Amino acid sequence: MGLGAILFSIGVIGVLIKRNPIVIFMCIELMLNAVNLSFLALGRHFGQMNGQMYVIFTMAVAAAEVAIGLGIIVAVFRTRETINIDEVNLLKL
Repeated sequence: MGLGAILFSIGVIGVLIKRNPIVIFMCIELMLNAVNLSFLALGRHFGQMNGQMYVIFTMAVAAAEVAIGLGIIVAVFRTRETINIDEVNLLKL
């Protein structure tokens, strides 16, 4: 549980500090993997299989998140020619 909390904290700090969307995606993946680790630890601690079921569901959500997120990043890069969060403002054309 402690390792999961540390990894989740590192992911949150990365999302808040970094300006590159690809690095932000990696930090979100780190947070999802920290949650997976916590689910597995809790499932093992209580002797139930529910933790593994939640991990599989979280992995499916993470795969969908990456596919959609990378598609958005590629679309933004094609229209704006930059992926810097500070320079991209989708409300202005």
